[in-house]
Amino acid sequence: MNILVTGGAGYIGSTCVEQLLEAGHGVTVFDNLTEGHRKAVDPRAKLIIGDLQNRAEIEAAMQDAHPDAVMHFAANALVGESMQNPSKYFRNNVSAGVNLLDAMVSVGVKKFVFSSTCATFGIPDRVPIDETLPQLPINPYGESKLMFEKVLRWYDEIHSLRYVALRYFNAAGATEKYGEDHRIETHLIPNVVKVALDQKSHVEIYGTDYETPDGTCIRDYIHVLDLAQAHMLALGVEQSARYNLGTGGGTSVREIVAACEKVSGKKIAVIEKPRRPGDPARLIAGSDKIQRELGWKPKYQAIDKIIESAWSWHVRNPNGYGD
Repeated sequence: MNILVTGGAGYIGSTCVEQLLEAGHGVTVFDNLTEGHRKAVDPRAKLIIGDLQNRAEIEAAMQDAHPDAVMHFAANALVGESMQNPSKYFRNNVSAGVNLLDAMVSVGVKKFVFSSTCATFGIPDRVPIDETLPQLPINPYGESKLMFEKVLRWYDEIHSLRYVALRYFNAAGATEKYGEDHRIETHLIPNVVKVALDQKSHVEIYGTDYETPDGTCIRDYIHVLDLAQAHMLALGVEQSARYNLGTGGGTSVREIVAACEKVSGKKIAVIEKPRRPGDPARLIAGSDKIQRELGWKPKYQAIDKIIESAWSWHVRNPNGYGD
């Protein structure tokens, strides 16, 4: 197939581009490079620099690529920032997404894979979070993703645009070539790695009195290669669907620190801080539905293996992509 990947210069998008190419697909990347990196785009893919906010730019790219399907990773994804600047999140994650869908309709592209989030569920009544739970987001980031899922339902009904929405929490790990390099790094694993590389003095733990075995929050970490596999399986889905993605387990903040110490052989300095408002004790996504219907199964279950891949990439690329 010929695939247009928005946000293909970003962390998860770049890995999916690499895996699509390895599977024999043709790939065009559309990215404005505000969050992504030119060097993160596999040289076998065509890169079009443009902004989804500019309807003319995405329409021209769609006409040029004329893809069989679109994978959409281009979004803002910082929860804290969304609470400070909701306008940015509704413009970039909803309005710009509508521009993308309209460009697809104009060219006649009918297949869409959406990188969504389990943040659409807010604080769940139970874990693992399955698809039957109510979606009650607690921040503009989660709300913007949920709004776009609702937009997709209507484009399916009115334009027969078939979509798959994949909801997950914490992408982690790296391939040999592509890894995690955010200009503003809020994710735990790369920040712990930075301490091991002597690029940061310490890592902060927010809350040590949760009702968990070691008192720190438990989160669901999925290797980017497993996420890429789920996105590629979604290309074969004929009817619109929504799937949650999880590994079936979870890892606490302290366990992440300990695993990074084991992998790196370095001591990680920790500073304990109070809980952050709205942080649930456990967030774990269930993946029974996608495993049953699409045969997806994460290959990287052990957190040590996930961190090992991230550590190896950061050791080889201590300055990230260098831009």
